Amino acid sequence: MLNHYETVFIATPVLSEAQMKEAVTKYKSFISDNGGELVHEESWGLRKLAYPIQKKTTGFYHLLEFTAPGELIDRLEIQYRRDERIIRFLTTRLDKHAVEYSIKKRNKKNNEVEQPKTTEE
Repeated sequence: MLNHYETVFIATPVLSEAQMKEAVTKYKSFISDNGGELVHEESWGLRKLAYPIQKKTTGFYHLLEFTAPGELIDRLEIQYRRDERIIRFLTTRLDKHAVEYSIKKRNKKNNEVEQPKTTEE
């Protein structure tokens, strides 16, 4: 039985664009290589942290949504802990309502991008 998960991680702000992409690629391939399937991903970019972490006040946020067997999560989180580029992470299992909400939110965002609102003057 595959569960639906969402993981958000914060990478250190000193990374270059290429280093950040390499970190994201590492985790995407880790998920797919271990029986998971990526459903959606979002890069939220550089954001201010609510409180300093390791004397840093900003970080690169990235969201990965995927389906995977439960055993994968422990191994994924061990990878996060071992990676000095990752300063925080959170993985949550989504129930069916959260999955539906996530799909609706994505569809709404895609429709807004495809059809920009026209204003009549």
